[in-house]
Amino acid sequence: QVQLVESGGGLVQPGGSLRLSCAASGFAFSTSAMSWYRQAPGKERELVAWISTRGSGTNYADSAKGRFTISRDNAKNTVYLQMNSLKSEDTAMYYCSTLLYSLRYWGQGTQVTVSS
Repeated sequence: QVQLVESGGGLVQPGGSLRLSCAASGFAFSTSAMSWYRQAPGKERELVAWISTRGSGTNYADSAKGRFTISRDNAKNTVYLQMNSLKSEDTAMYYCSTLLYSLRYWGQGTQVTVSS
């Protein structure tokens, strides 16, 4: 079955960096676009970044542009989110996701907390 397992979250000071990873299995990863979403307490889940199947195309939320970079390694079935210049408002649970045959699949999430 489809599995998405995120890792790399944690507590970081403002201005710091984190690299999130999402290991995928159970589907054809190399032919699936991948996304990172986040959800802060009391807020709706929002799209952070998207990457095409081969990584040649990316798209970012305005809040992530210039600070976050999404990438993928199809040989390792893994998608990454490099987050730099982190701000307190980036604090959220971050989820890896893919859309397969009109069904959206989610990982369990990894918590990112930006605080001094």
